[in-house]
Amino acid sequence: LGSRAVGGAGLVIAEATAVQPNGRISPHDLGLWSDAHVEPLARITQFIHAQGSIAGIQLAHAGRKASTHRPWEGQGVVPPEHGGWSEVVAPSALPFSDTYPHPQALSLDGIAGIVRAFADATRRAHDAGFRVVELHASHGFLLHEFMSPLSNVREDAYGGSFDHRIRLTIEVVRAMREVWPADLPLFVRLSVTDWVEGGWDVEE
Repeated sequence: LGSRAVGGAGLVIAEATAVQPNGRISPHDLGLWSDAHVEPLARITQFIHAQGSIAGIQLAHAGRKASTHRPWEGQGVVPPEHGGWSEVVAPSALPFSDTYPHPQALSLDGIAGIVRAFADATRRAHDAGFRVVELHASHGFLLHEFMSPLSNVREDAYGGSFDHRIRLTIEVVRAMREVWPADLPLFVRLSVTDWVEGGWDVEE
């Protein structure tokens, strides 16, 4: 369970919690794609709240960075026979690098499934007692991949112009907000530059 404290010990966020099994960075990552995950996570939130802090959760999909080794195990793809998976998805069939998986471009049905997965995980997060939810749209994960023209070369409603490239993130936020209580915070974590000419930048 990766976590970070925000504002001292006041808010503890469980980071990079995958909304689909193939959205994990590595086979060892935390997930919230099943109702079976709610009760174990509820034990964690109850403990955090008992210490006077607030439990938050970051929901994520690693996109083309999925099915890879933990940092201390080196780089490279984790094959299915070692716990990885072959269904790695992205906006376009472009790998992050030679040491990362070659992803499949998401279909429109697949994109709709991503939106539903984030909404379902958000509902489960509330059921587990989390009081803050953060959408991970940074660090080259799936939503950032859609926003960046370097990784998104689609020619449909989810690629090309700025409005099209941010469409998925907007749809996910709206779907999450529909199931997340209005009086609880919803954060969105962004990387605001690709540090590459022609990529996602501060102005965008």
